[in-house]
Amino acid sequence: MFSIPGLKVVSLTDAAAGRIREIMAQSARDNPDAPALGLRVGVKKGGCAGMEYTFEVARELNKGDELVTEKDASVIVDAKAVLFLLGTELDFKTDRFSSTFVFNNPNQVSACGCGESVEIKPRAESALATQ
Repeated sequence: MFSIPGLKVVSLTDAAAGRIREIMAQSARDNPDAPALGLRVGVKKGGCAGMEYTFEVARELNKGDELVTEKDASVIVDAKAVLFLLGTELDFKTDRFSSTFVFNNPNQVSACGCGESVEIKPRAESALATQ
């Protein structure tokens, strides 16, 4: 597990925590024999800007994953994504035409025009030492 005093890998807004609780409740109804631990978030290569955020219901912790529990909601940050997501606030927004999780990521450098992919620079180890 990754730990720097005073620095969270991911924090949740009330809206994000509420939506994660809804997803976990639906998952429990759909699959009562395989309880979910939380919502796994990560990053993968793809899209025109280079990377995409990923989501899936997590039923187990993998080696190196970071478990964040906040506001009665659990997020599992994939081990390969920790330095890319360090300091990120996860929000959930709803408007007339869509609802989506929003990453307020201080490590995000840019995003493509459609908003589906992003460029993220991992937090430098030297920057971590000054936190």
